[in-house]
Amino acid sequence: MPESFNLDRLPTPIGTALLVTDADGLLRALDWEDHEPRMRQLLRLHYGAVNLKDARAPRELHAALTGYFKGDLDRLAAIGWRVAGTPFQQKVWNALPKIPAGTTLSYGALAAKLKMPKAVRAVGHANGSNPLSVVLPCHRLIGANGSLVKYGGGLERKRWLLMHEGARIQKRDGSIKRLGAAALEDPS
Repeated sequence: MPESFNLDRLPTPIGTALLVTDADGLLRALDWEDHEPRMRQLLRLHYGAVNLKDARAPRELHAALTGYFKGDLDRLAAIGWRVAGTPFQQKVWNALPKIPAGTTLSYGALAAKLKMPKAVRAVGHANGSNPLSVVLPCHRLIGANGSLVKYGGGLERKRWLLMHEGARIQKRDGSIKRLGAAALEDPS
């Protein structure tokens, strides 16, 4: 029998967010309206057949996300969520909220923190299939050279989120670069 989830939409400064919640009001997926097919694919991969019905997400979820986008960066911690994935994916996803707002970490540094220093590519793949954009802040992972790399919602959103959080990037030479309007160049 297919899983049944609720689907709501929330306007944000960087586009309409799709909020997928379960019967308990827990967030199961957050993605962007222009990436809905990818979100549905990730839901299928994690849960099998899924039915999405239009329904309002809990008021607390709306309030937390709205607060975050208005600058109260700590509001993400108040969001209840549940995800399905492999044990390794779960390990990566549970580590993401431990990266404080306004800071970044390279994929390699996260792999080292997970005590799997050779799993850099695996961390990248797990990060890329993160179903809870923003809430599990995959945008805080950057390339080893300080470049913005790979973000399912697009690099412009990643740049905006990092700027919104006041992120500073430490470059290989030890200097610090604060993200601004002419932020890091895309590697592509």
